[in-house]
Amino acid sequence: GLVHIKNPHLDAMDEDVLYHLDLGTKTHDLPAMFGDIKFVCVGGSPNRMRAFAQFMHRELGLAGDGEELADICAGTDRCAMYRAGPVLSISHGMGIPSISIVLHELIKLLHHAKCRDVTVIRIGTSGGLGTEAGSVVITDMALDSSFRPRLEQVVLGDVVVRNTELDKDLAEELLACSKEIPDFPTLIGHTMCTYDFYEGQGRLDGALCSFSSEKKLEYLRRAYDAGVRNIEMESAAFAALCGLCGLRGESSRTPCLHPT
Repeated sequence: GLVHIKNPHLDAMDEDVLYHLDLGTKTHDLPAMFGDIKFVCVGGSPNRMRAFAQFMHRELGLAGDGEELADICAGTDRCAMYRAGPVLSISHGMGIPSISIVLHELIKLLHHAKCRDVTVIRIGTSGGLGTEAGSVVITDMALDSSFRPRLEQVVLGDVVVRNTELDKDLAEELLACSKEIPDFPTLIGHTMCTYDFYEGQGRLDGALCSFSSEKKLEYLRRAYDAGVRNIEMESAAFAALCGLCGLRGESSRTPCLHPT
């Protein structure tokens, strides 16, 4: 149930500074602050994650109205973190590089705090593909732009390939929970993770566009046939890091924008 880190160099460090979270193993008592955390919800927008933490505060029946929740990462402007009982709500910005930085430090935080049996859920919006706007897509697998379940990362000049399958049991649990909320149509599907919001997602309204509308539609049809039901820019890194570090992770996205 512990959170694993796969970096032997950390043991030789006098202090592990979680720079972008404004936390550290010497400056903060991480087990006391976070040791009882069971759920972590991450999303792109700081304001949205503050609102989510306030919502969880009310749902859990905690004292106060949640308006007074403090940003634990207030010493940095890179991300925001709020706590509502056993739930952490953290922003990570947009794209694989941004979420990767936050996840590296979040995973180390959970490890240093000796958290056990933690579930991490990515929430937010996405571009829908053959799905009704306002529905929820629960990701079972993150695909790259060639519809492969993998994340390719260059490390010291070498291409490292990592698996991007998510926890299927957790996906089924979330789908079962969704049946209690009939206002939000919910489905399990593949999520395509791109490195770009405009050309990478087949949009025609960016500063550059190197393809025709016909070619775009043909590509999106192939994506749909491959099982893709939404498109965004973080799920591959999320799936890869959660899987490698033994975290039970899932991504639930609301398709509110269809590719132009």
